[in-house]
Amino acid sequence: MIRVVLADDQTLVRAGFRSILSDEEDIEVVGEAGDGERAIGLARELRPDVVLMDIRMPVLDGLEATRRITADARLEGVRVVVLTTFDADDHVYGALRAGASGFLVKDTEPMELLHAVRVVARGDALISPAVTRRLIAEFAGLAGRQPDPSPRLNALTEREREVLGLVGAGLSNDEIAGRLVLSPATAKTHVSRIMTKLAVRDRAQLVILAYESGMITPGWLA
Repeated sequence: MIRVVLADDQTLVRAGFRSILSDEEDIEVVGEAGDGERAIGLARELRPDVVLMDIRMPVLDGLEATRRITADARLEGVRVVVLTTFDADDHVYGALRAGASGFLVKDTEPMELLHAVRVVARGDALISPAVTRRLIAEFAGLAGRQPDPSPRLNALTEREREVLGLVGAGLSNDEIAGRLVLSPATAKTHVSRIMTKLAVRDRAQLVILAYESGMITPGWLA
């Protein structure tokens, strides 16, 4: 059973999400929060698999709440999917940089919401190519921002660096396998080893690391 906490300051929005999620046999809504502080408290108390987190909330916003949840070693298994009405501003970068495992706009179709919860609950990240492209564009547009190669990348083999670059560009394991002429299982193994070597929570953080280190630039995969 996938246990979910809903964090949104609008009661009707929470009710809508609860209705969609509660109809599924494998998903249970275990708590609701109307602000970021309460969301953190419920995450610590209930240890859900997924927190659906609104960005704009009173007391404490969703980005800071996400940052505190993902930084808490006691909540290592708790994943955050950020929900917002905005999809074309710095919230994409902010949410993923804060440690979110996914990003969805609130007008997402119900089936996409359910898919997101299931994907994130099993430890994967919900990073679509469209979101990845926007993320890269935002990073490139930050005035004065220079690539910051991480020393951790030195632990990677050349093949692993290649795979990391493709992950950063938003490719799935199957797409990486096709591009590098590997089996999907081998591509998945490479991604898992990279995550272990770089000590990151999930695929979303690999994307962040790939473009902040300068491995990915606009048009890189064209």
